[in-house]
Amino acid sequence: MTVARVGQYRALFEDTRLRIVDLLLERAATVSELAGTLEIPKGTIGHHVAVLQAAGLIRVVRTKKVRAIEAKYYGRTARTYLLSATKEKVTEVSPDYFLTSAAAEFARATEFLSEQERSIMSTLRYARIPAARADEWVLRLGELAQEFVSEKRGGDTTYGLLLALYPTERPHLPDPGDAT
Repeated sequence: MTVARVGQYRALFEDTRLRIVDLLLERAATVSELAGTLEIPKGTIGHHVAVLQAAGLIRVVRTKKVRAIEAKYYGRTARTYLLSATKEKVTEVSPDYFLTSAAAEFARATEFLSEQERSIMSTLRYARIPAARADEWVLRLGELAQEFVSEKRGGDTTYGLLLALYPTERPHLPDPGDAT
């Protein structure tokens, strides 16, 4: 699903709502389950769920009768949300949102895990490649991300995967055959 409307960006890019949609990747859940997992009051979670539902990012996927009350299970409207440019500027969303939140999580992970427990990898590389190859890499990274989120759920730890491919203004040496 492509996230292109300003309202969708505003709905999605709030910490609690991002945590909700992340949890809903695992399975559909009720407001009570989300509230218990996130340790946030049900009323607050209910508000965030309503915002996400109004933006078309989640929906009721099933209901279940629990003691005369109908429990609603919410699920994502898409496994992956593709971010698209909007005509209006979304000032509430920082362009480096994913990078800063991932960096903070990465720093916390390195603090609380022992050397034996670490399944951590981080690298930053640069390569001067043609635009067509960059487009191929974007597709391959998207496929890798999809494979990651499609992995069978299990274990006690939730892992994060951050992928980015972007042009830089880093200088590069001339090709060997170029005149200097």
